Amino acid sequence: MRNERELALDLIHFIDSSPTVFHVVANIKQQLDKNGFKELDFGQRWDLQKGGKYYVSKNDSAIIAFIVGIGEVEEEGFKIIAAHTDSPTFRIKPNPVMTTENYLKLNTEIYGGPILNTWLDRPLSLAGRVMVKGEQLLYPKTMLVNIDRPLLVIPNVAIHMNRKVNEGIQLNPQIDLLPIIGLINQTFEKDRFIHKLLAEELNISEDEIIDFDLFLYDATEGMLVGLNEEMISIGRLDNLAMVHSGMTALIDAPATKATNVMVCFDNEEIGSRTKQGANAPMLANVLERIVLSLGKEREDYFRALAKSFMISADMAHAVHPNHPEKHDPVNKPKMNGGPVIKINANQNYTTDADSNAVYELLCKENGIPVQKFVNRSDERGGSTIGPISSTQLDIRSIDIGTPMLAMHSIRELAGVKDYLYVVQSFDAFYKL
Repeated sequence: MRNERELALDLIHFIDSSPTVFHVVANIKQQLDKNGFKELDFGQRWDLQKGGKYYVSKNDSAIIAFIVGIGEVEEEGFKIIAAHTDSPTFRIKPNPVMTTENYLKLNTEIYGGPILNTWLDRPLSLAGRVMVKGEQLLYPKTMLVNIDRPLLVIPNVAIHMNRKVNEGIQLNPQIDLLPIIGLINQTFEKDRFIHKLLAEELNISEDEIIDFDLFLYDATEGMLVGLNEEMISIGRLDNLAMVHSGMTALIDAPATKATNVMVCFDNEEIGSRTKQGANAPMLANVLERIVLSLGKEREDYFRALAKSFMISADMAHAVHPNHPEKHDPVNKPKMNGGPVIKINANQNYTTDADSNAVYELLCKENGIPVQKFVNRSDERGGSTIGPISSTQLDIRSIDIGTPMLAMHSIRELAGVKDYLYVVQSFDAFYKL
């Protein structure tokens, strides 16, 4: 029996320890290793066994884990939950050190679509991966870095010098959103400053550093909030809440007749057009390799796809207490009201009546409340990995998520009960 508070705290710990996509995958690997999953290599032949637990990763930022079904794969198919590891943030540019007046700043560019003003006046830090020379030139070595202390801040302009700030202003990313990392003194040397910082943090020579992928993140830890601690306040809920819930359910899942799969794509926030994104053949290739490794033929792979079902899991919008008019008049998901089925006539979500019926019945049979979301007819709304995955795999699919507020803010808000509900729905799905 899962405890909702413990589950929410476990989610907070996971997100706090996963400031970048690279840390997300590293933390998932650690949990999979502890629970008997075996790592596979894309470049090696796979020898899979029925009931076996495996995972494979790409680019250090995407991961696919699965439990091979004990039935015949062409008859039982795949049960897939899909999420994404990335969230809106700021990436550090090459040669990033800039000086203005007496300040040391870092040159950044926006990743995805963050709510920009929420990043102002907050303690921020840096994390990511550093590439150093490996044994072969084609395969550099990856080192993860997390400078786990308040390091930077993006300051607002004082209201006395910006009298119309509360009337709304447009922030210029190249001017207004560059973080301060320190003050310059007489002994400061800005050349290769970042290399020196990283070398000190990783305990290596700065000459060993070839390149890096570094991102900003909120240095303030997550927490439970509300009169009864019924809400979760933290960044990157979109979409690490779905990553964590899916992996939690898979790790606890038994081997069933069908093959259970959890895929965590990268780069959803920028369109998924990467080798590790949902618009790549990564998942299709893994599913086919599972079939072939079991001694089946390509015809059996296509038969397996016809028997498969995918839950595309990405966070959903709860009705806003100050702006209920932003929602459809009759479909207003409430926080702690259960998972949300996302529907769009133009297929920005993959849900149709068939796939909706599957998930809705699954929830009802397991005592889990379920809600529905559609955009106002005069609002365009967003999309997610479901429709993109459908361009690579013709699998029945539904888009769902737990309701939240302040999506893409540096600090998002979701319900504790909703998190329990969605994990329970994934538990039930993997047991089918």
